[in-house]
Amino acid sequence: MSHHATQTPADEVFWNRMTAETLRAKAEADAIVLLPVASTEQHGPHLATGVDTILCTEVCRRTALKVSSRRPIVVAPTVWMGLAEHHVAFGGTFSVSLATWHALLRDLCDAVLRAGFSKILIVNGHGGNMAALGALTTDLTRELDAAIATTSYWTKASQDGLIGAVLEDQSGLIHACEAETSMMMAVTPELVDPSRLEEAVGPNTGMAEVLSPPILRWRSFRDITPTGVLGDARRASADKGETLFDTFSNCLAEALLAGEPWR
Repeated sequence: MSHHATQTPADEVFWNRMTAETLRAKAEADAIVLLPVASTEQHGPHLATGVDTILCTEVCRRTALKVSSRRPIVVAPTVWMGLAEHHVAFGGTFSVSLATWHALLRDLCDAVLRAGFSKILIVNGHGGNMAALGALTTDLTRELDAAIATTSYWTKASQDGLIGAVLEDQSGLIHACEAETSMMMAVTPELVDPSRLEEAVGPNTGMAEVLSPPILRWRSFRDITPTGVLGDARRASADKGETLFDTFSNCLAEALLAGEPWR
């Protein structure tokens, strides 16, 4: 009895579940490569440290499934560490320097290009990476002589007011909040501790106010929120999480199917 375990299902989107042969064919078909980048860091008393990595990977998976019937697309393995120095005081956090992260992303994008692909979209899932990615979009494009694009998975939905329409008392993603907790409830409920939800409350301060105030100095999250949470996770639900995943993946899929950002 023969088993074709290495045969890739037609709807597979993850790079590391495909054979090299399949990936060569995807590259020849000019597939888009999504490179999720995230973080492993404290997420309050009620959530596992892998939140950003889990959510970013899932948004990319759903986006790719929506795109793949119309054009080839691959989701590269997720970069699980990022710039998270502001969370270190709580423990349970990995953080790397900007120089390390820059070198890593350059080498990973280079590997994707050498595998034959030409369209790379780095999809970010951690607020602390945003400023770095804004600058690295220029450097990576210049260093690799390729049109490396970047986004944070919530940006378009946030600009269009779609996140606030789902949530009760916040207009965007914050941290370990109603939004992130809802999304975790939708995909990995076993990593949400319901007995700690009552404690999972902090200032309802937007990420922009924390990460890019008019005059910026570095601050630990511990000085901003003693719980490690921004927002109110008590309002979270799996239904809201499903709606948010749909919203984020729809926004991203629509942009890619329209030819952005390479048209």
